[in-house]
Amino acid sequence: MSGSGSGSGSGLLVVRAGALTTVQDLGRPGFAHLGVPRSGALDAGAHALANRLVGNPAEAATLESTSDGVALRARAPVTVAVTGAPCAVRVCGRPAAWGSPVRLGAGAELEVGRAEWGLRSYVAVRGGFAVPPVLGSRSTDLLSGLGPAVLSAGTVLPVGPAGADPVRGADAPGMPGPPSELVLPLRLGPRADWFEAASVARLLRSPYRVSARSNRIGLRTEGGPPLARRRGGELPSEGMVLGAVQIPPDGLPVLFLADHPVTGGYPVLGVVLPGRPLDAAAQARPDTPVRFVPA
Repeated sequence: MSGSGSGSGSGLLVVRAGALTTVQDLGRPGFAHLGVPRSGALDAGAHALANRLVGNPAEAATLESTSDGVALRARAPVTVAVTGAPCAVRVCGRPAAWGSPVRLGAGAELEVGRAEWGLRSYVAVRGGFAVPPVLGSRSTDLLSGLGPAVLSAGTVLPVGPAGADPVRGADAPGMPGPPSELVLPLRLGPRADWFEAASVARLLRSPYRVSARSNRIGLRTEGGPPLARRRGGELPSEGMVLGAVQIPPDGLPVLFLADHPVTGGYPVLGVVLPGRPLDAAAQARPDTPVRFVPA
């Protein structure tokens, strides 16, 4: 990945990086024993759809933008697609399709606008973003610092060789929208017995809200009843997984997302299994209502 926009060649030049835009793929599983989280795209469904629309395999790297989008300039003709949070898409200032393949000529500028609903948008390019992999993945991990740097203006993103033909819009109408309420099916354990049974029951019938302190590491909650411990003392650090719901000292649940640590010392009440609920969590804005329900 180059830090200069000068010169000729292929690739996409970052014109505007946005608040937080990172390169993401399916992550780097299998390295937790080395202290390396999986990372990867938070909304795995939107990432996969963007790749499918441009003819890439699911493991190809995309861009994950947060809240206010990103702007890119093509240095050679490419095909791109934007999915995830609905947003305005423009090419050279003119409206273009969201959720469908879009052709960019050499010198054309793609503007991915502010998320109108939801939080994270995904940009795929036919051939994938070919930044150097680290431990088999091109994902940016904000916790460990592995992978490419957070995007900045002037960076040139290389593009890999094109694969299959793009898909023309067949999947986009079926893509679920960002949640107006985040419903998280919770499988209790392994430390549910550390909490008062009545407190756990209240958790499963009480509303919470997404906290503005949420990030790629974890979705923090607020506004609901804190969980009361029945067992005091400290818990030795133990392994953490994607979707773990950890209860810190303030008693308010934290849902671990893609950049979560591999170990932690606060008790895990339960786990939200991977799939659509975690994809929805990636799109939940601050103040979105949250409900935990039995899995």
